[in-house]
Amino acid sequence: MRKLKAAVFGTGFVGRVHVEGIRRQPNVEVAAIAEYNDELAKRFAGEMGIERSSGDYHTLLADKEIDAVHICTPNALHFPMAKAALEAGKHVVCEKPLAMSSAEADEMVKLARAKNLANCVNHNLRYYPMAQHLRRIRENGELGEILVVQGTYSQDWLLYDTDWNWRIESKSGGRSRVFADLGTHWCDMIQHLTGLRITSLCADTQTFHKTRKRPKRAVETFAGKTLKPEDYEEVPIDTEDFVSVLLRLGDRARGAFTVSQLAAGRKNGFAFEIYGTKGSAAWNQERPDELWLGHRNTPNRIIIKDPSLMDEKARSYADLPGGHSEGYDDTFKQIFRRFYRTVADRSAPVEYPDFADGLHGVQICEKVLDSSAKHAWVDVPA
Repeated sequence: MRKLKAAVFGTGFVGRVHVEGIRRQPNVEVAAIAEYNDELAKRFAGEMGIERSSGDYHTLLADKEIDAVHICTPNALHFPMAKAALEAGKHVVCEKPLAMSSAEADEMVKLARAKNLANCVNHNLRYYPMAQHLRRIRENGELGEILVVQGTYSQDWLLYDTDWNWRIESKSGGRSRVFADLGTHWCDMIQHLTGLRITSLCADTQTFHKTRKRPKRAVETFAGKTLKPEDYEEVPIDTEDFVSVLLRLGDRARGAFTVSQLAAGRKNGFAFEIYGTKGSAAWNQERPDELWLGHRNTPNRIIIKDPSLMDEKARSYADLPGGHSEGYDDTFKQIFRRFYRTVADRSAPVEYPDFADGLHGVQICEKVLDSSAKHAWVDVPA
């Protein structure tokens, strides 16, 4: 079998994680890197042992040997890069949010379908083994009818007004920041696990830091804690630090959650609780191998990841035996494994979130901002 070749666009935190995740696929090679200038691309390629690099991603799209593209850039570049890649006949993995607007996302969905190309929005968090085990528990009816979902996605890396990242500026990240970055993950996960679509919502956003101190030089995500006062300039902020959301899911279920980048001490606190008529479940990304199961009339349980004891349909999401932890980087391995299966075989089932799922996430983002501005409930497109 011919080895597939991938190009990664973007060399920040998540670009590095994509490179490592791709390399864990036995039939895929990271063939090239693209950045916005040759020097950055060449430096990253050298660090990662990748032979080819370019400061112009179009040169890589012209290479017929490149099969797939991973878009790991600021949000404003997702649409033009994905559109160009699809038009060049490349399969695409794109980071979330899929685009800066639902109109852009819709165009990406239609183009990918017209070209019959594999397309994935990287909601990798679905692929924790215990999340997949919970999904099968729900599908087997062990939770009963889902009544309530609640939770949070809380981080602290933008707590101070001296913390900075490209996501803060709407020209690079879009009108929504914390919801586009974290809320889209939470909504994707809860819909994936419950099988219910978010139908309407009521949201409240808050920007606690009306101004921030922007570094005079570029800083990588999660890496801006060592700058000095003379390294900054003060700028006004037009994206949110915090969002709280009330949800309606399906016909009857209700929910509530928060997302924050100012939660001191929470490094990656993605947590949810699902309550049904027969039982409940809770999971926290900072303790990924544990799943709490709640019952009304029998003792509650905490179960630990062990493939031999997991639901049969969930076992393929865990590669290591019980007692051997699988974490954040392993979720990339799992989603890329399924994506490249469909690249190699276009008849293979799509077992990952595609651009249509990404479009729904962008629509939810827009409705969150709309709801907060109106102080009202709004409906979410089906």
